Amino acid sequence: MNNIALITGATSGIGLATAMKFAENDYSIIITGRRKDRLDSLEKELKKEYNVKVLSLCFDVRSLSEVTHNLGNLDDEWKGIDVLVNNAGLAVGLSHIQNGVIDDWERMIDTNIKGLLYVTRVISPGMAERGRGHIINIASIAGKEAYENGNVYCATKHAVDALSRSMRIDLVSKGVKVSNVAPGLVETEFSDVRFKGDRAKAEAPYKGMKPLTGEDIADVVYYCASVPAHVNINDVTVMPASQATATIVHREQ
Repeated sequence: MNNIALITGATSGIGLATAMKFAENDYSIIITGRRKDRLDSLEKELKKEYNVKVLSLCFDVRSLSEVTHNLGNLDDEWKGIDVLVNNAGLAVGLSHIQNGVIDDWERMIDTNIKGLLYVTRVISPGMAERGRGHIINIASIAGKEAYENGNVYCATKHAVDALSRSMRIDLVSKGVKVSNVAPGLVETEFSDVRFKGDRAKAEAPYKGMKPLTGEDIADVVYYCASVPAHVNINDVTVMPASQATATIVHREQ
């Protein structure tokens, strides 16, 4: 069996591009997500395009029982995960704190923080026991700054940033690397979810500028995973050339 990469939230955007990137480099791939049709389609594409082994697991990272059932009972050939990419995450809604929708808050907290923790809790003991492995957490510029209407989403991504640093401390003596990758504007389904399908609002953040792509972030993730064994990329912030901060973007008129 080749090296194994597990990518959560692999049905679109950064997760899908990351699965493709690792498969291109001869990794066996475990892909997870909630949309079975997309998982099945990606599995077929990876096998056809790169001739690698693929295991697709359809479950919701927000459910501890589903995470444990699917990832805690892997066959022996899939247990030795070398790279875990905690990519599953989302932003929902964009409102001031006093107008926040509780269900939106819970979806973000349950996915971005608790889901990441559930998956890490199931996978990291094996890495620690084997004395090797790499956890790469997909964070955000929202985990480095706070901005108007970002409140809970920013809080969840600040949590990811803090967890990445804490994981590194906890696992450094076990030979397990931890990296934090914090993108700026990436044009994926992210904005569609945040604006709940309102296409005009979803397209607005990318107007007049060239945003990052899922493939751009996948390149960074793979670079983090491919450096020499004695090197660890602790933290990377990746922005479009025209973006300076979470809210300052140069747009062509």
